[in-house]
Amino acid sequence: MNFKTLLGGLAVAATMATGAAAEKTKVGFVYVGPVGDFGWTYEHNQGRLAVEAELGDSVETTFVESVPEGADAERVMTQMALTGTDLIFTTSFGYMDPTINVAKKFPNVKFEHATGFKRSDNVSTYSARFYEGRAVLGHIAGNVTKSNKIGYIASFPIPEVIRGINSAYLHAKKVNPDVEMKIVWVFTWFDPAKEADAAQALIDQGVDVLMQHTDSTAPMAKADEAGILAFGQASDMSAFGPNAHLISIIDDWAPYYIARTKAVMDGTWESTDTWDGIKEGMVAFTEMSDKVPADVQAEAKQMMADIASGAYHPFTGPINKQDGSVYLAEGETGSDFTGDNPLVGMNFYVEGIEGDIPN
Repeated sequence: MNFKTLLGGLAVAATMATGAAAEKTKVGFVYVGPVGDFGWTYEHNQGRLAVEAELGDSVETTFVESVPEGADAERVMTQMALTGTDLIFTTSFGYMDPTINVAKKFPNVKFEHATGFKRSDNVSTYSARFYEGRAVLGHIAGNVTKSNKIGYIASFPIPEVIRGINSAYLHAKKVNPDVEMKIVWVFTWFDPAKEADAAQALIDQGVDVLMQHTDSTAPMAKADEAGILAFGQASDMSAFGPNAHLISIIDDWAPYYIARTKAVMDGTWESTDTWDGIKEGMVAFTEMSDKVPADVQAEAKQMMADIASGAYHPFTGPINKQDGSVYLAEGETGSDFTGDNPLVGMNFYVEGIEGDIPN
């Protein structure tokens, strides 16, 4: 082979390599917390890693962690779009308006917003039916509490969080009419110090079972330290409170992230609303601790199966609002986005929960 032939071959190889690189689908993720929170953001990042494992060299993924909701998020999304990202997942409720704003400027980029409700031609929404998992946790909590006081650490007063509180309370109350639910709002998704303080405040009020809709493992560790019981949130938190842990809800985003990335790659991506739950596997669970009695374990597993099959809906009437007015009549179930009782916009406590929802 002469020098010119060699150079020509190298040039062709370089062109092919450049072309292959250019053909990679670029997928970006915007995270509200650190990937090491072992909760919400950790599981979203597990989904990103699953995309890489499934699609290999055909994709390139990037992420930015601990992005505040608001102007900072808009800057991060804009930078991702400017660098040629084909698909951007924005993984927190407060990213909703920034996602819509940036999507208008980049109509050829596909956006996926988690837990929101605003959609456009190049923006899809997706979320999990977390309230299904909370129903199972409520059933367990109502059975195992000795003080009849259950604590709930709540992040922000948005429908997603309120639905979870109501679902957990209704199912705890169903098996234990003496149950009280104590709620502390922390107005953050991830702040271990604030979450630990909230856990301690609830412990000081006499709760012996702790739930959370926040992202750090601090409440689980605090429960373990105090000798009470607790549930993990979004990811398996058993290692952070081995003596406290009852069961964790797992947010499994991997199948969705893989499917939506493939849709961009093959040109079938469309703007949709996705709200999956136990049936689809987006809401999953760890194994239950042996601290949960065998009969309660069996009942909880049956509830999971009944929710998955559609035989049971966690919001089934009769259910009243906190003020005593009827929310759901006997046998009526909550609807998704339409109808008289849409779950998507829930903004009230159910009857029996004390206190006010903060503005």
